[in-house]
Amino acid sequence: MTERKLATIAVRQGIESDTQYGAVVPPIYLSTNYSFDGHKNPRDFDYSRSGNPTRSILGDAIAGLEKGATGVVTCTGMAAITLVTSLLGPDDLLVVPHDCYGGSYRLFTNLAKKGQFKLAVVDQTDELALQDAIAQNPKMVWLETPSNPLLRVVDIEAIAKASHAVDALVVVDNTFLSPILQQPLLLGADIVIHSTTKYINGHSDVVGGAVVAKDEELGELLHWWSNTLGLTGSAFDSYLTLRGIRTLAVRIREHQANAQRVLDTLTASSVVDKVYYPGLKDHPGHEIAAKQQKGFGAMLSFELKGGEAELVAFLEQLSVFSVAESLGGVESLVAVPATMTHRAMEPEARAEAGVKDTLIRLSVGIEDADDLVADIQAGLAAALAC
Repeated sequence: MTERKLATIAVRQGIESDTQYGAVVPPIYLSTNYSFDGHKNPRDFDYSRSGNPTRSILGDAIAGLEKGATGVVTCTGMAAITLVTSLLGPDDLLVVPHDCYGGSYRLFTNLAKKGQFKLAVVDQTDELALQDAIAQNPKMVWLETPSNPLLRVVDIEAIAKASHAVDALVVVDNTFLSPILQQPLLLGADIVIHSTTKYINGHSDVVGGAVVAKDEELGELLHWWSNTLGLTGSAFDSYLTLRGIRTLAVRIREHQANAQRVLDTLTASSVVDKVYYPGLKDHPGHEIAAKQQKGFGAMLSFELKGGEAELVAFLEQLSVFSVAESLGGVESLVAVPATMTHRAMEPEARAEAGVKDTLIRLSVGIEDADDLVADIQAGLAAALAC
């Protein structure tokens, strides 16, 4: 049989796996513990923190989509990041992007202050700065491409090659695209992480994360740490996320189609000063994105001409886009990173990363595109009237 396509993997993982009753959809296993076959003989599962049948199906599904060996499901996206940093020691150097998600930045900087590892925060689009950081022999190089919220793009394959030359592990946060649009392990990465809260679940009703390792040995180590630190996800959350992942491919198609309509509206507006989206041919990372991605995604950011007044007028006029954090759900969301998703960063760090106080980030959902365009047009008209 030929290798299955990603949409088929997403739909079929765990289907018809129930050997007791022949259920087509795998049941949810809520039991916290499992009986031993005698006091010296644990079965495949013994305690739900260390292993759970429902969580295992989800982990296998995500690993299959990312073409990895092992998938570890965590209770949150930040737990996934914490799990990967557990591979580092006090003398190890971690290289991270200067414009990463605010929660990631907060975790990295504060763990480094506690001495868990050494940290280098670098503009990874600056080739010389990145070369200098890799020359310091890091233990791990962390990529977020496209980045949150400015959608900067870096070359995974090139950075992986340079990092492996100094025996560094390469980690890629693939949350913004999902494995439907980008598979970092095939480009040379060693580990991929996701906030499954976002596109993988896709319905804004479950908080979760995942870590996928390229090889079994690394995957086993990550699984051990997830159990040791108590970072694993619950059975019920795994069940809901598994239900969401089955529609991932079709949702991504609609997300992207709607994003293109919204993008066209923004780029045609006289009140929009700048749009950040890798699908634009004048985006600095467009050629890299076209090479390593299967699509440009449904996240975009932009700046309005003017200031706070125009931003407030735009937001207050919206009725289809909800003002809220997070992303990747079926519903469209709008956020102001400086006061929402990236408020954990110091103002100086945000300025260094290029995150202006008036930057607006959109997560384009799967509502009717005409309604989304009309909503954006209404907001732009309000901003123009200021």
